[in-house]
Amino acid sequence: MGKSKRNSPKPDSNRAQKLAARRAEQEAAAQTVTRPFEGVAAECDLVALREFVPSATAVLKLAPGVAAEREVTLATVLPGAVAALVRAGDEPVGFVGTQVQFQSADPAADLAAAILWTQSATPGESLATASVGGAPLTEVLDPSASLDITVHQDFNWWVPAGVTPDPQVAATIEQANQAIMPSARLALGDAIGAAWWVDAGEKAHIRWVRPEDEDQLMLALARLHAAGDLHLGEGSRFAGSFRTHGLLVPVFDLDPERHASEWEAPAREFGAKLEAALKSDAPLTSDERRSRDGLRSRQVTLR
Repeated sequence: MGKSKRNSPKPDSNRAQKLAARRAEQEAAAQTVTRPFEGVAAECDLVALREFVPSATAVLKLAPGVAAEREVTLATVLPGAVAALVRAGDEPVGFVGTQVQFQSADPAADLAAAILWTQSATPGESLATASVGGAPLTEVLDPSASLDITVHQDFNWWVPAGVTPDPQVAATIEQANQAIMPSARLALGDAIGAAWWVDAGEKAHIRWVRPEDEDQLMLALARLHAAGDLHLGEGSRFAGSFRTHGLLVPVFDLDPERHASEWEAPAREFGAKLEAALKSDAPLTSDERRSRDGLRSRQVTLR
């Protein structure tokens, strides 16, 4: 008993505070949903819009069970990084954001709650934080519907057409426009996942969000790396990968002088090679194992 007391930190000690902080982190990690957008056909694009696409919108197709009162547009980020707003007009329109200032451990639940809020909110209102606990996203969105995404190269869509913003809003939009990087979603036909190009200045990149099991995809990438095929052709190189929302995202560095559309054919060719590698169940060779270990060492996890 006495030994237990000696080892127990005082409630106000630095050690006690560190232990409490560690417990809080562990509890938060336990509550985090590993793959929040699973079960939705647009999973890969939802992850991209949430994590790295600067400015894009898409009109959502709601599930049949939702009594839709007004149209809802999904956006990367809204003014003030709010969760949702309803734009006033002859036919009010709801907007929901994927990149928000405040979020829970389940971004899909946040999004579902924000969508439902837009259906009853008063035009002109905004929602800073979504209150989760309602229907899951697969019951709010049509889970089989893809996203018809409009990519914007500015944030001028924050203001309705024909409306002159006040000076403060105009200044905010101008500041946001100056920070934006040109982006595009590659048109890859039936290719799996969502491949997004961005011009980052000295380099351009393709981030390809993939829906496969992370371990299986890593093995396929290792097979291609060992064969010298882990690239998108001349002017490209594999830069690494990152994990986010339960998905693995391979990243390629590109020649910035080439237009985004010029990478579509090479990406389709790479996609076919990757599909073939994914179907292989042969044991990894020694070279492929070394490739796998090297690729894993360069992998980053985004929370």
